[in-house]
Amino acid sequence: WDRKVEDLSKGMAQKVQFIVTVLHEPKLLIFDEPFSGFDPINANMLKQEILSLRDRGATVIFSTHNMASVEEICDHVTLINKSQNILTGSVAEIRRSAGGNNFEVLHRADDATLDTLLAGCAERVGESRGVIGGYRESRIFIPRDEDVQRAIATMNERCGLRSISEVMPSMNDIFIRAVNGTL
Repeated sequence: WDRKVEDLSKGMAQKVQFIVTVLHEPKLLIFDEPFSGFDPINANMLKQEILSLRDRGATVIFSTHNMASVEEICDHVTLINKSQNILTGSVAEIRRSAGGNNFEVLHRADDATLDTLLAGCAERVGESRGVIGGYRESRIFIPRDEDVQRAIATMNERCGLRSISEVMPSMNDIFIRAVNGTL
């Protein structure tokens, strides 16, 4: 019971501290792990307020280990490991460049047919997964950007293409790869 009261008290203190901090709408806000200790509802309220302040012209800097919040809030990031800058740039561009031209496709072709049709412009990665509403789900790799349209046209004409979407790595995966030197 004492622990629950202490946790509630801490959460309330964090809310009050945040309100006092943003009440006068400062132009620069610096947060350290701003969502730590908040339940999902209050964390979302805090996130919305931070985004609102950003949209009104404030510069928001925060330090966090929560890469999901980085994806939701940040425009630009600097990833630091052992006091060294290992990656800097816009979140969208970092995710795009780390994506590696992998795509998820829903189609009607079997694996052998898909492999034959994509030969020379793309390759299937692993086994196709299950059938969703009559469509097979496959991951494909298209090494050259100029072949993306060709692969889409081929699948659309010959495979019953239902959808294609680029697979973007999470900032968490990117951070791990950057730290391990595999990015």
